[in-house]
Amino acid sequence: MGIYSVLAYQVAGRRHEIGVRMALGATVDRVANGVVRRGLLLSGVGLLLGIPAAMAATRLIRSSLFGIEPLDPLTHAVVSLLVGIVATGACLLPARRAARVDPVTAFRSD
Repeated sequence: MGIYSVLAYQVAGRRHEIGVRMALGATVDRVANGVVRRGLLLSGVGLLLGIPAAMAATRLIRSSLFGIEPLDPLTHAVVSLLVGIVATGACLLPARRAARVDPVTAFRSD
């Protein structure tokens, strides 16, 4: 929800800019790819910061972990992959909305 919310807010705030880009000839794919790229960049930074934090946290909650070791690489890899898949899905909805911005409507809204 966090990734989706941030990107949806960002697309809404950049509606005028997206309209200008589309009026100047940007393709729907290019606009959507820009939104997805930005979202995946944010997600990648989150994963790069979150994985070491998760590894440190598992050492603190070692007694609560049942059936896995605190630094189990398979568990960390699977969870990271799952977060990446969910982040990609969360990026696609705002990207689709950005790609449907009508330049004329974007200019009239300001």
